[in-house]
Amino acid sequence: MSDHDEFLAWVTTALYEAERALHNGDAGPRRTLWSRNEPVSVRGAWRDASGQRAVHRLFDALEAAFSHCTSYEFEIQAYDLSGDMAYTVGREHISASVEGQARTYTLRATQVYRREDGTWKVAHRHADTAPE
Repeated sequence: MSDHDEFLAWVTTALYEAERALHNGDAGPRRTLWSRNEPVSVRGAWRDASGQRAVHRLFDALEAAFSHCTSYEFEIQAYDLSGDMAYTVGREHISASVEGQARTYTLRATQVYRREDGTWKVAHRHADTAPE
């Protein structure tokens, strides 16, 4: 399996499952996929975070806000990797409860990854609401 195939398989399984779990109110799987090394950052649809503590506080807030995910799809529009760095660009189509209110929305999401000890980890995420 090529590095590209291995990376894409990780994105479509482990990363997908972690994001679906987050939208069901469980940030644990997402936490395990995020880098433990600085820098880490999020430029999010709700708020921004830089550094380990701030990113994990954001995950806590997201975990408390999301529940009852009925649909999560990550439509990958582009991806590539070079050595131990990779990125994805795509749209996340989500149906879940947000603070108790059922919502369906699409986010434009770009993520940067780095391979640490042979495993892909997320180092940066930028997501915002896609225009209609």
